[in-house]
Amino acid sequence: MSLKELGDVSYFRLNNEINRPVNGQIMLHKDREALKAFFSENVIPNTLAFDNMMAKINYLIEHDYIETEFISKYAPDFIEKLAADLKNENFQFKSFMAAYKFYQQYALKTNDGDFYLESIEDRVMFNALYFADGNEELAHDLAMEMIHQRYQPATPSFLNAGRSRRGELVSCFLIQVTDDMNSIGRSINSALQLSRIGGGVGISLNNLREAGAPIKGYAGAASGVVPVMKLFEDSFSYSNQLGQRQGAGVVYLNVFHPDIIAFLSTKKENADEKVRVKTLSLGVTVPDKFYELARNNEDMYLFSPYSVEKEYGIPFNYIDITEMYDELVANPNINKTKIKARDLETEISKLQQESGYPYIVNIDTANRANPIDGKIIMSNLCSEILQIQTPSHINDAQEFLQMGMDISCNLGSTNIINMMTSPDFGKSIKAMTRALTFVTDSSSIDAVPTVKYGNSQAHTFGLGAMGLHSYLATHHIEYGSPESIEFTDIYFMLLNYWTLVESNNIARERGITFANFEKSAYADGSYFDKYVTGKFVPKSELVKELFKDHFIPQAEDWEALRQAVMADGLYHQNRLAVAPNGSISYINDCSASIHPITQRIEERQEKKIGKIYYPAYGLSTDTIPYYQSAYDMDMRKMIDVYAAATEHVDQGLSMTLFMRSEIPTGLYEWKTESKQTTRDLSILRNYAFNKGVKSIYYVRTYTDDGEEVGANQCESCVI
Repeated sequence: MSLKELGDVSYFRLNNEINRPVNGQIMLHKDREALKAFFSENVIPNTLAFDNMMAKINYLIEHDYIETEFISKYAPDFIEKLAADLKNENFQFKSFMAAYKFYQQYALKTNDGDFYLESIEDRVMFNALYFADGNEELAHDLAMEMIHQRYQPATPSFLNAGRSRRGELVSCFLIQVTDDMNSIGRSINSALQLSRIGGGVGISLNNLREAGAPIKGYAGAASGVVPVMKLFEDSFSYSNQLGQRQGAGVVYLNVFHPDIIAFLSTKKENADEKVRVKTLSLGVTVPDKFYELARNNEDMYLFSPYSVEKEYGIPFNYIDITEMYDELVANPNINKTKIKARDLETEISKLQQESGYPYIVNIDTANRANPIDGKIIMSNLCSEILQIQTPSHINDAQEFLQMGMDISCNLGSTNIINMMTSPDFGKSIKAMTRALTFVTDSSSIDAVPTVKYGNSQAHTFGLGAMGLHSYLATHHIEYGSPESIEFTDIYFMLLNYWTLVESNNIARERGITFANFEKSAYADGSYFDKYVTGKFVPKSELVKELFKDHFIPQAEDWEALRQAVMADGLYHQNRLAVAPNGSISYINDCSASIHPITQRIEERQEKKIGKIYYPAYGLSTDTIPYYQSAYDMDMRKMIDVYAAATEHVDQGLSMTLFMRSEIPTGLYEWKTESKQTTRDLSILRNYAFNKGVKSIYYVRTYTDDGEEVGANQCESCVI
C-alpha cells in the first residue's frame, strides 16, 4: 500500500457525520473516530519505519531530504535522547483536521509521494535542532515548547527548517518604490525574486508621480500608478514557484495621492480589463487628517508627489500630511486636486463591500506608537508588519548610490491555551525569542539587497498569538466582555515584557544592538513610562485567578528592565506582531489569531477530496454559548479586544472585520434597516481609528447565499 493506493477509507465519511446531528446532538465523537481511522488507514501503514532516529536521519541525509550541517552540530546520543523525550510526551492530535493538515501540508514525504518520512515529533525535533544552532539546552527547550504547542513557528519556518530542498524561513517582504524608472525596474525585479522565494510582497507606490504629471526632458506626461500596478500583477502571476501557488502581492497608496480613485477602481468588478487587477491586493495608508476632513464633511486636497518631492526634496512617503496639510494647501508650488472627503470614504466602503479591499493602515497611529527613530510608511500582505523603512537611490547602471532599508518578516506565534499552562511563561517566551533570532540572523536575501540590508540592521521578528477565542470560551468568558479585554491586555503585556527581557539579554551577550538604538525611545527610557506606573496588572478577581500561576511584573520590575535596556540596549528593533494564522491554527487545535471564530463547526472545502468539518476547540454543551460567530458579533467588541493587545504590540495586528450582508436586528444601535450599508463600514473604521487600532485587514462579508466576500488568504503570512 502507498498514499496513492489508499482504497476505500472511512475517515472522510466519519468526519462528515459531524455535520449531521442525531436527536439534536452534534456527533462530536465522530471526529475522534475519524482521527483514529486516519492513523490506522493512512498514517501508520504508509510511514517508513527505521530502527532508531539516527538510522532515519542517515537515510534522510543520504537521499537529500535534510541538510547535514545542522545535524552535525549535535552528538548522535543527544539526538536519540531528544527523539525519545519527544516520543515520551505522548503527543496526540485532538481533531481529524489537525492531523490531516499536518500530514498533507507539513510532513516530509518520499520523492514519489508514496510514503511519509516524518511524524510531528520528527518535524518538531528538526525545527528545534535547526533553530538552536548547536545549543543542546535550547534545542531541548524549543522541542518541549513546540510539542506542547506553546510555540508555533511560521509556516515557512516550520515547513522548511532542516530540509535540503526548501524555500526561505521568512514569511513576507515589504519594499518601496521611488519616483524614477530605475527604482520601478529594480522593484519589479525584487518582486519577481521575492515571489520566487515564496513570500507575499508588500509594495508602496506612494512616491510615484500621478497620472498627467510632467516628466523632465519629455513632452509627454506620466501614466500614474495603475500601469505600474499591472506590471507588478503580471510579475506575481509569472513568479509563482513553478505553478505551485499564485504569487501574492499588495500595493499601498496614500489616500491623499491624486491617483487614489483610479487606484481603488482597479478592483471594481466592472472595471475595464486594461486597468482591472484581479490577483493583486490593495491597501491604503490613511493619515489622521483624512478622518478629520471626513468627519467635518469638508473638501480634501490630493497632492502631487512629483511637486512635493521637487519642493521639499524628500519622497512623498516621508511627508507628514496631517502636520503639513494646511501648508501644502497654501503652497502654490504644490499641484493639487480637490474632492469631497466623504465621497472618498464612501468609495472605500463600497469597494470593501464588493471585494473586501482595501486594507487600511492608520499610518499616523502607527507612527505615534513607534518607539524607533524613523518612519513607518506601509504594511505587508496581511497588515500586521509595521516597521521603519528608508528610500534607496539607484543610478542608470542599477547600482545603489544609497542603500535603503526594506523589510523581511520573521514570524511565530504563541498558543494562548497552552501558554497559560506553561510551567514557566518567561522561559517559554525566552526560548521562542532565541528561535526567532536564529531565523532573522540566518536570513540573507541576496537577490534583494535592500531587504538583506534592512534585516541586517534591524534583526526584527514578530511573535504573536493564536487561540484567544478558544481560551475564553473554555473558561466561560464572553469574547469582547470586560474580562476578555483585561485578559488580552495582561497576556500581551507579558509577551512584551519577556521579549524585551530576552532581547536585552542577547544584546548584552553579543555587545550588539539594532541600528540607531541610541535614537530610540528605548534608549532614553521614555518607552517604559507607561509601564513603571504599575498600571498593567490584573484587576478583576477572575483575571487575577487566571494569571495566579504566572509572574506579573510590577512597577519595580519594569523600572529594572528600563535601566537594563538603557545600559545594554536591545538586539531586536521589533519583536511583536499578530498574523492572521491559517492552516497552522488547525494543527494547534485552536481558533485562529485573536479574532472570534466564524463557525462553531467550520466547513472547509479541501480541493479534490471535498468538505472537511472542524469543530471549535473544546466545543460542548457548556461552551456553545461562548462560541458566538464573528458574523453575529458587534465588531466593536472585537475592535476593543484588538485595541487592548495593540497597547503592547510594537508592530501591528492583522484584524479582519466580519460582516453579514443582512445584519442581525439590534446588533448596531444606528441601524434602521437590516441591509449592510457603506455607513456601517465607515462607522466601524472610525471606531477602530479612535480606539488606536493601527490596521484593518480584509472586510469579510457573509452573503445570503453562504458566500464569503473578501475571504482570500495569503498562504505565506497566515503562519
